[in-house]
Amino acid sequence: QVQLVESGGGLVQAGGSLRLSCAASGRTFSSYGMGWFRQAPGKEREFVAAISWSGGSTYYADSVKGRFTISRTNALKTVYLQMNSLKPEDTAVYYCAADLRPHPGATVGEFDYWGQGTQVTVSS
Repeated sequence: QVQLVESGGGLVQAGGSLRLSCAASGRTFSSYGMGWFRQAPGKEREFVAAISWSGGSTYYADSVKGRFTISRTNALKTVYLQMNSLKPEDTAVYYCAADLRPHPGATVGEFDYWGQGTQVTVSS
């Protein structure tokens, strides 16, 4: 079992920054990959970024590459999503998720556990 709790969402103007955090508990955090997804109203949940068990490999959706950075601190059992140069189209509920494999996938179905989500709203 893995429990995930996100924090750090909020309202920001276009061009601004936010950092999301996701605290994990349960299984050994350093053994599995983590990811961030987002879901805007009326749209399907989509992949944003993922990171391997050690942090040595990261993966990004094309829409956020160069603007968002995923990282993790295994000692704190936490994964982060630093979001810079935010755009109104980044507005969504952001979810962190755990893929129990060391190297995570990039689709919703590959992740085993999910947080409750945190709202990010970017105003124009």
